[in-house]
Amino acid sequence: MNIERFGLYLVVTNPATSYERCAEAAVSAGLRYIQLRMKKSGRMQVLATARNLRSITLGTDTRFIVNDDPALAAEAEADGVHLGQDDMPLAEARRLYPTLRFFGLSTHNPGQAERAISVAPDYCGVGPVYATPTKEIPDPFLGPEQAGRIIRNAPFTTVAIGGINADNLPAVLRAGAVNFAVVRHVCLAPDPYNAIRTLQDIWQTFQ
Repeated sequence: MNIERFGLYLVVTNPATSYERCAEAAVSAGLRYIQLRMKKSGRMQVLATARNLRSITLGTDTRFIVNDDPALAAEAEADGVHLGQDDMPLAEARRLYPTLRFFGLSTHNPGQAERAISVAPDYCGVGPVYATPTKEIPDPFLGPEQAGRIIRNAPFTTVAIGGINADNLPAVLRAGAVNFAVVRHVCLAPDPYNAIRTLQDIWQTFQ
């Protein structure tokens, strides 16, 4: 499997500015991935926002991913979908929605990461690295060292996720993370582009 190195994977949830401004910042910064995550919104609202973000990312190097829902991702003509352990199985989603090109999978422990090999995800989220308030029922956090061990043993692209910000990112990268996902550090920023650049500059020092 091809292991990609791209740094920041942006997950957009309840941004202080707007979903569209965060997407524009991601494209301007040349991010490889942006994921739309609107867990508490109605389907039509999510679809409308997804279509807006699709129009912003279309024709750019930024891949647009929708969280959890492969049917909505396909309807919005997204590049892919990110699936949790309790969502539709990745192999089934790949079979039912052939227009989607990228399939991500959340993993929370070494066993899940090992089992993911058989379904060949395009990338796996590994976490939460730190405790995070972005999930109502959070998984036990791994800490940077255990997350790093999972990442070093993975034969596919990985993205460390969970409570990562500019302050603790160096520790996550030193422990072995190659790529990392962020929600609040960018979504709560009044200037998403500058927040993205700060994180990518930190990541670049470890390359």
